[in-house]
Amino acid sequence: MSTTAKPAQTVLITGATAGIGRATALHLARAGYHVIATGRRAAELDKLRAETPAGARLDTALLDVTSLASIAAAVVEVDRLTGGRGLDALVNNAGYGLVGPLTEIADADLRKQYDTNVFGVMAVTRAFVPRMRDRGRGRIVNVSSMGGKMTFPFMGAYNSTKYAVESLSDALRYELRAFGIDVVLIEPGAIHTNFAETSMAPVSEYANTVYGAAIARSETLQKRMMSTAVGPQVVARAIHKAISRRRPAARYVAPWYGSFVFALLAVIPTRATDALFRRIGYLTPSALRKPEQLTAAASASARG
Repeated sequence: MSTTAKPAQTVLITGATAGIGRATALHLARAGYHVIATGRRAAELDKLRAETPAGARLDTALLDVTSLASIAAAVVEVDRLTGGRGLDALVNNAGYGLVGPLTEIADADLRKQYDTNVFGVMAVTRAFVPRMRDRGRGRIVNVSSMGGKMTFPFMGAYNSTKYAVESLSDALRYELRAFGIDVVLIEPGAIHTNFAETSMAPVSEYANTVYGAAIARSETLQKRMMSTAVGPQVVARAIHKAISRRRPAARYVAPWYGSFVFALLAVIPTRATDALFRRIGYLTPSALRKPEQLTAAASASARG
């Protein structure tokens, strides 16, 4: 009987320099996986490697999901690290949020959002699927969002990319299962990372648009959205479950009780949810009035 130890499963994570990706890399490394953590910032990858617990295996590689040359280089590096075997699991986590009124967002910014969150996911997936297909086994985990099944005020650009990831993942699940490859979606809710701060940073650009009054309250809106936030470890555990289960579910909501939100929205009439989200986002006619307009309206009412 052979006494050769079975090699640890190799998992590549995109966008592992912060937030969910970073937490997942450390979580899986502690759990005994061979983790290849990737991202665009070499310094952050160095810090991540330094935090890896003794005895765990975590390698790092530079990877920009919007660059085909960078993806090709990552494939070569993975072949080197795995002796040509390739990945057991791919976690497509890289992405960012773009917040702003859809009619005011610059076309270049909207395209950049899709380049990372949608086209980047597909480019990386196409690059690593062949080895899995040849081997007859593998798993792809795509990090979507609860916002991939519901749309929030001023988050239409970001949410639409996650709707796309949901549909692409469904199609990949149909098309790859015959080759022994499972495709799983992770749908995080509000998570305590730097995601919210980063995505909200450019909203001041829209202060002088017709949405200025609502944008001025963006900090309040952010606090409302983050009031139920949990730590990224919750998502890391969901990703671990998606990788380790013999028959994974098609979707995991993290935290799990976010499923109740979907169930509730399914039975509430669209007109009612529309009214609710307009109120939450300060998108009612009265809320959108500028201070001088409110003063003029009050004066007119007094004269009347």
